[in-house]
Amino acid sequence: MPEPEAATTEPATTTGEHDVVVIGAGPAGLTAAFQLHKHDVSSTILEADDMVGGISRTAQRDGWRFDIGGHRFFTKVQPVEDLWHEILPDEDFLMRPRKSRIFYQGKYFDYPIKATNALRNLGPIEAVRCVGSYVAARIRPPKDQTNYEGWLVARFGWRLYRTFFKTYTEKLWGVPVSEMPADWAAQRVKGLSLGNAIVNALMPKRNQKEITSLIEEFQYPKHGPGMMWEVCRDKVIAKGSTVVMETSVTKIHHVDGKATSVVAEHRGGGTTEYPCTEVISSMPISHLLEAMDPPVPDDVRAAAGDLRYRDYLIVALVLPESSVDFDDNWIYIHDPKVRTMRIQNFGSWSPYMVKEGRNTLGLEYTVWEGDEEWNAADDWLIERAKKELEHLGLARASVITEGYVVRQAKAYPIYDDRYRANVDVLRAWLAEHVPNVHPVGRNGMFRYNNQDHSMFTAMLTVENIATGTTHDVWEVNVEEEYHEESAKPAAPAERAPGSHGTGRDAPVISREVIDAHRPGGSDGPAKPGDLGALDHDAGTEIAGDPEA
Repeated sequence: MPEPEAATTEPATTTGEHDVVVIGAGPAGLTAAFQLHKHDVSSTILEADDMVGGISRTAQRDGWRFDIGGHRFFTKVQPVEDLWHEILPDEDFLMRPRKSRIFYQGKYFDYPIKATNALRNLGPIEAVRCVGSYVAARIRPPKDQTNYEGWLVARFGWRLYRTFFKTYTEKLWGVPVSEMPADWAAQRVKGLSLGNAIVNALMPKRNQKEITSLIEEFQYPKHGPGMMWEVCRDKVIAKGSTVVMETSVTKIHHVDGKATSVVAEHRGGGTTEYPCTEVISSMPISHLLEAMDPPVPDDVRAAAGDLRYRDYLIVALVLPESSVDFDDNWIYIHDPKVRTMRIQNFGSWSPYMVKEGRNTLGLEYTVWEGDEEWNAADDWLIERAKKELEHLGLARASVITEGYVVRQAKAYPIYDDRYRANVDVLRAWLAEHVPNVHPVGRNGMFRYNNQDHSMFTAMLTVENIATGTTHDVWEVNVEEEYHEESAKPAAPAERAPGSHGTGRDAPVISREVIDAHRPGGSDGPAKPGDLGALDHDAGTEIAGDPEA
């Protein structure tokens, strides 16, 4: 990849009526900068990290490249598809087969779950036990089916529930499944139960229902998703925009109903004030409101501080190519005795991500920023990952030659029962007091979006700024059916104005439940714990499907 042009701390030279500051050089921010140039508008892009791409960046260590979570390039939004190929030439995309399964007790199970496949892989004895457990649950179903656990047990029985639903989900969201809502289960496991799966298997012609198929292949930049944003950065710089790295926004001055400048602090020292006529922000919306100067009212600040996030880290391990016996893009890990929830196989994403004769596996973990795992030394995390890989029977620790750790704060907005009201407060204040500040993207809008919809919010925002259109970017959404299925999602016009689409399939969890299981509770950032408590052999009671 080409080296980026030297960045300056000075704002971009602009002509005409627009002086745009873009906060964040992830997919949404760089898309905005790229699209602005189609209207002859340069911008100044401020990025707190030392790499572009945000959660869609491709980390680089000693010549190895690995993603921060998996990023399949698949979209039903044609303008986004077109933009991908405008930024990168067709020859830089690979067409990759989609394959991801559950790895449990040394066997690979279909994902999404297929009950007959699961029973066959579990073996005759365990299959009989699972069917018996299901029959028992049908005779005496859980009294409370308003939560995720009770709803699933009633349809699969306790044994299959514990094997294929409980552990992974709790690892992801950090709260017990018994305290998660049943309506989310209904979305995730649409109409499926062990009973109808067995009937369909025995009498497929009479009972087969129309099942929406998953995509079978997807596009992927040959050097990883970060390749796209590295190239996009270079293109906007070449057109006259300025990208300022390792620079954190500290204040947004506003007066008389509009933002007038953005103040940013550089990691090496010093601050710079950037005048603006418009601000496009993909920084966490909570931080955006907290940076306003003069400060926002107490109730708005409280709403900003009341939003919660789940954080992420990945441990990438290098080993001989011959030691990896699966060709999935990733595998889900349901073993409760390890903390990793999913394992990326970077050689299956792209042969350009690895070196000849070797491969890289990335063990993924969701954590709370500031907890004992987040604060653990890299060496400790690498050693634990080696032990977990060996415990799972996927590779011997002794063949692993290198290890790397990458942390990503605020990877997943958490939908608790207060987030909608909080986001409404923030949106209303911005609309009334600084309508020239435009939130976009995943964290910018506190929306669990995929990359394509984050980009689309930026594209529509640029149209609004440059041409005077009035797109409601908050209506950019992903229905439950969208994730990787062939069904067409509802168009924005088919939804009620101001509707709260979540953007991705995610549960709405009680705040009391979140705070009860989050170190630090409701008092702010998670507090560091005792590293000795992280014994990988002890398993996890609480601790899942991130595809950013």
